[in-house]
Amino acid sequence: MIELIQSQLMDPFRIGLIVALVFTMYRTRAATGTLVPLALGVVFVAVILPSTQGTGSADLTQSVLAGLVSKGISLGIVLARAVIFRRLRG
Repeated sequence: MIELIQSQLMDPFRIGLIVALVFTMYRTRAATGTLVPLALGVVFVAVILPSTQGTGSADLTQSVLAGLVSKGISLGIVLARAVIFRRLRG
């Protein structure tokens, strides 16, 4: 399970999706808020990629759970960087 999480953390496509999710959330947060779009985006990325790309040796449930953990970690890192960037910009 740890190897699966590590491989998902290093996937550039998933990282790009999370960065785009945070960027879109900042652009539309006046209309949609922050928590619901981020949560739904993380679930979407965690479910859609293993179900369309295949899971390899792991079953779908393990892949989705690993995706939720890894995308939660990625989201935390991207949000922290976005907050730091916005504060430095003024």
